[in-house]
Amino acid sequence: MTIVVTGANGQLGRLVVEHLRKRGDASEIAVSVREPAKAQDLGVEVRQGDFDRPETLDFTGAEKLLIISTGDASDHRVTQHGNAIEAAKRAGVRHVFYTSLTKADSSSMLLARTHGPTEELLKASGLTYTILRNNWYLENDLGTIAAALATGTVASSAGDGRTAPVTRAEYAEAAAVALTTDGHENAIYELGSPVTYSYADWAAALSEATGREITFTALTDAQAAEQLTAAGLPAPVVEVLVDSNRGIAGGDLAVAAPDLAKLLGREPVTLREWVAAQAASSSEE
Repeated sequence: MTIVVTGANGQLGRLVVEHLRKRGDASEIAVSVREPAKAQDLGVEVRQGDFDRPETLDFTGAEKLLIISTGDASDHRVTQHGNAIEAAKRAGVRHVFYTSLTKADSSSMLLARTHGPTEELLKASGLTYTILRNNWYLENDLGTIAAALATGTVASSAGDGRTAPVTRAEYAEAAAVALTTDGHENAIYELGSPVTYSYADWAAALSEATGREITFTALTDAQAAEQLTAAGLPAPVVEVLVDSNRGIAGGDLAVAAPDLAKLLGREPVTLREWVAAQAASSSEE
């Protein structure tokens, strides 16, 4: 069995390969990346592949393919993903896995605008599929923690909206488990924490971890955009982040589901545990 992972030079992709190697023979794993030189340290077969150049996508010999969604947040991402799905069909791939977003078929978030259509392309392809809908990443809020430790407040425009965040490594491990076990045919998994959290919960967790009073401050969209811009983030990233918080406020990520824990065979890290570890790390620096 050969498993091919796209986007393996990215943070999630590298972790998926790491977990696949722990679970099986490296000779049965290949990666498809735009820049092969950057993937040589992965210890698996490296193929050059660019989603914008469909002729370069070589999934020959793959029984299973993991399409990690590209970093292009525009509508062009759907074209890129469609190119990969068509290449999988040409290569005779038996089973395609795709990293998507929580409630991708109904979410109002800008990010869902590309994930939902990609899911439909995959369902219509005739290929066996597994859709891995990832919720929020705990690492998304490393900046939130740093700012809260500096200012004494968790500031967010997400209001009292809730997410079900886990670590990037846990999403990667869940993908590796799904790729190397049976029983995931034509399944859609809502992945994340079995408990949802608001940003007031983040403030409470930080207060507990530091012994300081950390409060929650609600921002407007305009205030959030101003802060993110002042932090040096480019305008397109600011737009996506503010929109994501708007979606969180509307409940788009408020999904507590057991699928990730079932794949891992254990409960994921809790917000309290992770925040405590980050706070301790910050105090040591």
